[in-house]
This record gives sequence, structure tokens and C-alpha cells, in this order.
Amino acid sequence: MKQMITYLLAAFFTFSTVHDAAAQDRFPEKPEDISPLLIGEQVPAVMLSDASGKTIDLKAAIAAKPTILIFYRGGWCPYCNIQLSGLQQIEEELSNTGYQVIAVSTDKPENLQKSITKDKLAYTLLSDADLTLAKQMGIAYVAPQQYSKIITEGSGGKNTEKLLPVPSVFILNKKGEIRFEYIEPDFKKRISKDLLRAVALALYKEL
Repeated sequence: MKQMITYLLAAFFTFSTVHDAAAQDRFPEKPEDISPLLIGEQVPAVMLSDASGKTIDLKAAIAAKPTILIFYRGGWCPYCNIQLSGLQQIEEELSNTGYQVIAVSTDKPENLQKSITKDKLAYTLLSDADLTLAKQMGIAYVAPQQYSKIITEGSGGKNTEKLLPVPSVFILNKKGEIRFEYIEPDFKKRISKDLLRAVALALYKEL
């Protein structure tokens, strides 16, 4: 299992793996230049909104059970929608194993609900419309100019800095510690549902 994780990190980390807290205030213009939190570090304590607009304490939610935390760009992104649908196909097995799946995007709550309804999603979607969480995770970067209008509308005007998260997957224990991560600067490439399931099932006994 550890060899698999090492291989994935070596294969897909094309950017610096040195996390610098100060870098969170200097958002890169290229996704490969981000400085994400690393394995062993903890997810920050933030409050996010679910699809109904209810405020969710992310730390408290993660404390309930091991979590597969997904960051995607928004329901307007076709590659994200394919990923969300793939997650739904393995969600029941992951849930039966003991995981919960939480997917976070820049979408406002109303748009989260549209994604849930369209793709019949059984897992939780949360709104990080102003990228508070993505910034602290070190995965936010300046969106290309052509995305300006769509992310402003999708976030309900909260994404004033015009940022996007690099699509990412984190597997967390109940303490919120990162035990696995997959971060791919090319938004067209996502970890396959089969590989994610294999990694998650193999890792569960270590959480």
C-alpha cells in the first residue's frame, strides 16, 4: 500500500511538494505551481455550506468517520461531472467499508443541489464559494481569464478573487490527517474510480 502511494505521488506531483504557509497568500497563476498540504498534515477547521444552505463544521464532519475529500471546480465543468458520476458508482462500497465521501467546489448551494439531482448523488456536496478551504489547503490558483464570468455566476459572486482549486482527492482519518492525496494540475485528468476504490480499501485498516 505504501509503495502504491509513493508511486502515485511520484507520478502525478509535477509541482513543488514543499508546503509553505506563506504561499497561501500568493496564489499562483499556474496550477502546477501550487503548494498543497502534505501527507501527515491536517485539514483546516472551516465552516462550509451544504446544498440546502446549512452551515457545516468540516472538522466535526470528518471526526465522524474516515473521509474521502474531493475538490472539483464546479458543476459547470464536464470533467468534474464525469468524476462525480464515477464517485457515485463506488459510493456504496466505500460507505459500507466505513468511509464518507465529501465533495467540495466553488459552486453556491443552489448549484450543488442541481448536481445532486442531475447525477442522483448520494454523498455530500459542500460549497467553498470563496475558496476559504481551498486556499488553506494550498490548492487555489488564479483562474484563466475566460473562466471569470462562469465562476462569478457559479459562486453567487463570492469568488471575487477569481480563483479555482486544482482538482484533488484526499483520504483523511478521523483526526483530519491526510493519509493519501492525488493532485493533478491538468484538470482533464482525474484519478479513476477503480484506482481510488482500490487505494481507499487498502488504506482503510491503517486509518
